[in-house]
Amino acid sequence: MVSGPLSASKEKLRLWIRLLRASRTIEGELRDRLNKEFDTTLPRFDVMAALYRTPDGMLMSDLSRFLLVSNGNVTGIVDRLVSEGLVQRSQRNGDRRTSIVHLTRTGKDSFRTMAAAHERWVDELLAGVTRSDARQLTSMLKAFRSNWEGRA
Repeated sequence: MVSGPLSASKEKLRLWIRLLRASRTIEGELRDRLNKEFDTTLPRFDVMAALYRTPDGMLMSDLSRFLLVSNGNVTGIVDRLVSEGLVQRSQRNGDRRTSIVHLTRTGKDSFRTMAAAHERWVDELLAGVTRSDARQLTSMLKAFRSNWEGRA
């Protein structure tokens, strides 16, 4: 068997496998830590993060679209967060068919604590990546995303 430089397509395949492995490894570790330290899940964290970034709240349909999950998945998570006093629902302009959800003060405080831990954990898990490399990789992945997003 002749060993030589990999073709461009093989290099891209290797890159995809490494990205997938890194993503799954980090995601698994974050799931475990969120569960152990905060008795919460990554999907709950994601919902709270989206709501934290939009202080005026989000329509449930927009939240679902933003997180790329079904309305049913978001509804279940939001229902539990409401029952725990972390999220509040309100009707939009009196329309009973749509609701806006936002974090309560307790929800904001809780999220800030989780987000600080989450940031520390990601920093720890990516300790071997320099700031410059992180910036370059982020830029490359943004360009990649915009290249395939426009495809129909």
